[in-house]
Amino acid sequence: MYPDVYAADPNHHDAMPHRRAGASGLKLPEISLGLWHNFGDDRPFDGMRAIVRRAFDRGVTHFDLANNYGPPPGSAEENFGRIVAKDLAPYRDEFTVTSKAGWWMQQGPHGFGGSRKYLVASCDASLSRMGLDYVDVFYHHRPDPDTPLEETMAALDFIVRSGRALYAGISSYSPATTRRAQAIARDLGTPLVLHQPSYSMFNRWIERPGDDGSPALLDVAAEEGIGVVAFSALAQGLLTDRYLDGVPEHSRLGDGKMNADFLTDDTLAAIRALNGIAADRGQSLAQMAISWVLRRPEVTSALIGASSVAQLDANLDAADAEPFTDDQLRAIDEWAVDRGINQWEGATKSVRD
Repeated sequence: MYPDVYAADPNHHDAMPHRRAGASGLKLPEISLGLWHNFGDDRPFDGMRAIVRRAFDRGVTHFDLANNYGPPPGSAEENFGRIVAKDLAPYRDEFTVTSKAGWWMQQGPHGFGGSRKYLVASCDASLSRMGLDYVDVFYHHRPDPDTPLEETMAALDFIVRSGRALYAGISSYSPATTRRAQAIARDLGTPLVLHQPSYSMFNRWIERPGDDGSPALLDVAAEEGIGVVAFSALAQGLLTDRYLDGVPEHSRLGDGKMNADFLTDDTLAAIRALNGIAADRGQSLAQMAISWVLRRPEVTSALIGASSVAQLDANLDAADAEPFTDDQLRAIDEWAVDRGINQWEGATKSVRD
């Protein structure tokens, strides 16, 4: 039997629009594939492989990981590394791999946070799991209230200068801390190129100015030359047709992987109303949710997950959507309000838990 040899679709180079990451020369696809869910050892490898191959065929040149993605922690990177070795290695110069450290990864004094010890060791472990010489972007995954910001930025600078990564980024930082971090990073000579915050129609914190009148994160990112990669654009599945008729057995809510309080009666009414607006646009709710995130020019890319090739294909079609009309945006704004689902708010406020 001949081995299963992968060759990318000949048209993959032109299959997805790309945007510049802030003021850098790095370009990312408008829709990127995140491996937070569905790439751990609880999923069949052939399914993961099919999703990644299809994504690349459709122009997705950015694959986003973290040290603790699984389950178990680390397994998503291991599985992605196997896929690279089998299928994508000849195309390494064409795609971007990002990984992160900062959230809990392991027991011991250096399994969480922003210390130089944790970040450098974690980056080395991630590279080993993926079988890569470098990642394109290495992020600090969340602020650490117990580590000086200067130490964290110096660690990212070292990771880049040592060749472990080409660029540095941050995730879930507040606007003020983002500005401080960029000032330190720029002085070190390794400016941050990406910020990865949560952002969706039900979680609009990055649009809001601070209570003291300070700029919103989107404004700070634009001023500081940092691209925004929005994660959880589908509000962990709430902004899909999955919950229109109740809670399916095999869903994040059905499996207990998401707070049941997130799906209130008011939120369900909003989901149904937004689903109607999407239908009028000729889109699914999930497609409209992705298109809505991408309406902002500050957003470089929207991260999506996928549990199947069919789901991936459907969501990637959001990149082909017509622009929103003013009337459509006004109709969406009636329902697109913060709904208490930002489970990363504590990290942004630099609370340890």
